[in-house]
Amino acid sequence: MVFIIIQTFSKTHAQTTIFNDLLQKHVTNEGVVDYKKFNGPKLKKYLNYLEETTVDVSWSNNKKKAFWINAYNAYTIYLILHALNVEKIKSITDIKKEGKTAWEIPFVNVGGMTHSLDYIEHEVLRKTLFDPRIHVGINCASRSCPKLSNIAFTEENIEPTLEALMSGFINDPYRNKITQTAVQISLIFEWFDKDFTKNTTLIRYLNKYSKTKINVDAKTSYLKYDWSLNGK
Repeated sequence: MVFIIIQTFSKTHAQTTIFNDLLQKHVTNEGVVDYKKFNGPKLKKYLNYLEETTVDVSWSNNKKKAFWINAYNAYTIYLILHALNVEKIKSITDIKKEGKTAWEIPFVNVGGMTHSLDYIEHEVLRKTLFDPRIHVGINCASRSCPKLSNIAFTEENIEPTLEALMSGFINDPYRNKITQTAVQISLIFEWFDKDFTKNTTLIRYLNKYSKTKINVDAKTSYLKYDWSLNGK
């Protein structure tokens, strides 16, 4: 039993390292993705690992969360690479198949089961592993999205990494414009309002991370979302 646990840990660690290396090489610190350079045997090897791996009930929530966020991001990159010519694609919203959007297409193979990106986001991450910070962990391949982290998530790093990503996102003047008396914020905070306001208010949630402290009665509005591809 101990041998099996150690063997599983080693495999997970090794495969996550492969994905981390790809992210380090092909995603800038600003979250700009060189999609074409992802296309190769290393990404395929990581996707094969996801296909062969079933999430174990014994895993901690942090390990499950890290696994599913990495899976979402890896398969989003794969989708951009293979759904259309990566040199011509302008937005993930251009991708459609049989009337389904990119998020609704069942193409994500994990543990021998096929899912959609929507399933991972809404059924696994939002419902089963609830954490409003998943919205800065998963990436929608668009400029207004929180930037894609160039560090793969692990059981050990997911807490500080999600905290840093949420802080960076909220304080990014391109994605959120914050003053004491008014905030113009990402539509993500409107789309998933219930996630951010569970047991709190939106202003209080923003103030957990904002460098500028926002008045409780600050005027709130939402910025137009730029769905342009977050690639070179």
